[in-house]
Amino acid sequence: MTDLLLVPVDDNVIFPGMTVVVPAAEVGAEEGEQVLLVPRHEGQFAAVGTVADLTGRTRLPNGVTAVQLTGVHRGKAGTGSADDAGHLRVDVTPHPDSTERDGRIRELEATYRAVVDEILELREDDGRVAAFLRGIDEPGALADTAGWAPEVPYDEKVGLLETLDVRERLELAVRVQRERLAELQVRKSLREDVESGAAKQQREYVLRRQLEAIRKELGEGDGDGGGDDYRAKIAEAGMPDHVREQAERELSRLERTGEQSGESSMIRTYLDWLLALPWAKASEEQLDPLAARGVLDADHTGLEDVKDRIVEYLAVRKLRRDRSQELGLSEGDKKSGTILTLVGPPGTGKTSVGESVARAMNREFVRMSLGGIRDEAEIRGHRRTYVGALPGRLVRALRDAGTMNPVILLDEVDKVGADWRGDPSAALLEVLDPAQNHAFRDHYLDVEIDLSQVVFLATANQLDTIPGPLLDRMEVISFDGYTVEEKVAIARDHLLPRQVTSAGLTADDVTADEAALRLVVSEYTRESGVRQLDRSLGKLTRKIATRIASGSGPVVVDTDVVREHLGRQRFFTEAVERTAVPGVATGMAVTGAGGDVLFIEAAAMVGTEGLVLTGQLGDVMKESARIALSWVRSHAAELGIAEDAFEGRSFHVHVPAGAIPKDGPSAGVTMATALVSLLTGRPVRHTVAMTGELTLQGRVLPIGGVKQKVLAAHAAGLTQIVVPERNRADLDDVPADVAAQLEFHPSMTIDEVLDVALEPVAQVVEVAA
Repeated sequence: MTDLLLVPVDDNVIFPGMTVVVPAAEVGAEEGEQVLLVPRHEGQFAAVGTVADLTGRTRLPNGVTAVQLTGVHRGKAGTGSADDAGHLRVDVTPHPDSTERDGRIRELEATYRAVVDEILELREDDGRVAAFLRGIDEPGALADTAGWAPEVPYDEKVGLLETLDVRERLELAVRVQRERLAELQVRKSLREDVESGAAKQQREYVLRRQLEAIRKELGEGDGDGGGDDYRAKIAEAGMPDHVREQAERELSRLERTGEQSGESSMIRTYLDWLLALPWAKASEEQLDPLAARGVLDADHTGLEDVKDRIVEYLAVRKLRRDRSQELGLSEGDKKSGTILTLVGPPGTGKTSVGESVARAMNREFVRMSLGGIRDEAEIRGHRRTYVGALPGRLVRALRDAGTMNPVILLDEVDKVGADWRGDPSAALLEVLDPAQNHAFRDHYLDVEIDLSQVVFLATANQLDTIPGPLLDRMEVISFDGYTVEEKVAIARDHLLPRQVTSAGLTADDVTADEAALRLVVSEYTRESGVRQLDRSLGKLTRKIATRIASGSGPVVVDTDVVREHLGRQRFFTEAVERTAVPGVATGMAVTGAGGDVLFIEAAAMVGTEGLVLTGQLGDVMKESARIALSWVRSHAAELGIAEDAFEGRSFHVHVPAGAIPKDGPSAGVTMATALVSLLTGRPVRHTVAMTGELTLQGRVLPIGGVKQKVLAAHAAGLTQIVVPERNRADLDDVPADVAAQLEFHPSMTIDEVLDVALEPVAQVVEVAA
């Protein structure tokens, strides 16, 4: 064991036989002494170092004195201590390499030299490294040469240094050099592939240029969508100047790159999309309000307020166009900037009204379904950097329409989603803003597209899910559903003839009277729209088609035929039976499918639970029930309720059907009426339906959806409708034929509601007697 000065070598490994120059200040030794060079990385020392001789001193170009150290053999450091100069000295156990050879070592030496020769051949070595290796006879020193290569990682070099057994070190060196050889072979293969591909492309480029020259000399056109073909199409497309310039730039790129470039197909696809848009094509617009009203009346029964608003919209567009000079309107101001949004339950004809508007204006119609889309690129398109990129749906809609001024229906705009890919509704803000959509820019085409000539219509089932900024750009037209008479007319004039034709029948095979159609409407459907009615008539005509195909003659559809083919009655007018018992009141509600009636039941029992609420009620509806009970308890004396009626009793309020979630404040008066009916024993009149929000002072506050609720009550056979006084103006929207059959009771307080809703006390006594 020898006491030597320890010299750390940061991030490097010095092997025996190597020579290194280090600043003299880092080595506190004199010439002729030995030191121990130990690799160090991030403060960690290797377990084995290299004993080196200090063979001389020299001066570096920067003037610093340095010492020259030459590795001799391996050494393992033991305990250490600092000398008087503050340098660390350690006890070193020398480990010189053994020079003995056996058969395995000789085999490893031959393998190592062969692998290194292949590496040198791949690196095109000039022979100096090979000569150096041939001069090494000892197996240990031969294995150490693997650590001389700068590309070998630090960890592998330390592993070679710490491997004291010569055989194991040779095996490790062979493995390291084989990894280097494999890496060099992969690099060579890639380089050869690239050079081969480049040579092939160059050859194809020259051949294609020669082929083009030959065709030009022969006067033959290429006919395959080449540069000349594209140039002619661009000239004929009638593009705006900025679009034509962009197309010509891309065409120049195509001609420069040639067919052999992988980018040529992307450029061709881009040019094809630019040429697919009808830049200079537009339908000759027809803005005749009378003709438009005729088209709407022919296509749709009812919906008078909807038709009136659409005719007004067309009339405004006509006047703004015809009087543009008199009014001082610019080209962009000639168009009405209103975006009509048709909102209503499913099956009320929103999409078909859009088609009728397009037909009335003599424009092409394109339906763009937005339901469920979550990617903003669906509207604006993908950028061309992505593989498989395409323009957005608006560009595709213009291509499908074949004109720049179609009617585009944005269907189900309330069902647009949003996630990490973007918010499509945000992209629609620019599309639907008349001040911005004249310069709409699709991400794929990246040119300005004028959408100001397009008439946009939108449809939705509800407004709650439409973002506020988007809704602010729309004018809402409500589709509140059809009356019974309108449904009968729709079935007679539209649905039944279509289903008869669909079933392979003729008008002579099937005739239906209005009584049968009214029976289908009232007893087999309960909806705001007509889709279920259409399905019921389809089932009926298929049954009749089966009879006629079996040899039967023409069929007259009456009530008996309806019951035979559609089965038992599906919907019942049950207000009489349900409200015969005190504690049940009839309310009105609005759902996603339109208006509906609901029955609120109240019961009292002995207990201390207070108020029990069931029927999947939301928080607002639960609060309405508590408000109703609090009002009844605070006015018990005025209502003729005994003082002890609430002591030791619990109250249960249930709103069927239990599987359907319900919420909202409009059932407040109905709950209060049911509780008063229960506690006074006075049943609720079976002809009365009510709606309104209740306060603790007994005031009745306004609610929404009056028209849909009234239509549902009318369809259910109810004739007296209680609504808040402040909703009196909404009753003007109720169709005149329906309003004539109903008696409305606008009410300011719950006392007025109870006077209308509850049976008189005298009548109760008489019935009891």
